[in-house]
Amino acid sequence: MIHIDTYMMHIAMSRRSRLRDIVSVDRNTGEVLDGVVVYCGVKYNPYATGWIMNSQEALRYLAKDKELTGETYRVFLYLLSTLDFENWIEVPMMKIAEELDIPRQAVGRSIKTLERKEIIQRGQKIGRTYVFRLNPFYAWKGKVRNLDDYRRQEWDKETREMQRKMQRKQVNMEPVK
Repeated sequence: MIHIDTYMMHIAMSRRSRLRDIVSVDRNTGEVLDGVVVYCGVKYNPYATGWIMNSQEALRYLAKDKELTGETYRVFLYLLSTLDFENWIEVPMMKIAEELDIPRQAVGRSIKTLERKEIIQRGQKIGRTYVFRLNPFYAWKGKVRNLDDYRRQEWDKETREMQRKMQRKQVNMEPVK
């Protein structure tokens, strides 16, 4: 095992009055190794299986929405619990219905409500299951850098769409000759 030998560091420091020559020494072989071994502990995740970031503003927005009722909230919370990286959700409606002990039709209604409110967006169908994506305004699972990239892309889309609308208005407003 490699350890820092303080005696060797002391000798190295005394030989060169101002320059430090810190080394590591292999105690088994006596070999002097350049550099110092630094131990970095294992990162600790207090949430064990996973976690997401969410916006307090979004939580307040959801809490004030009178259209979102008990079943819809339960489905939403279940979808959050299955959230994958980059906010992808892939879970069959039957599984949600079974896990929450509610009818599949109620799950379908809740998902339609969440879609209509743009909380989730429907993606492509894989087999018999649709893939959804959670609107990052509400929560995010993944690297913050990727969230920033996503927001930048969405901002660019919205800006382009706004420019197109303004151009259409200008074309419609020009007098006909």
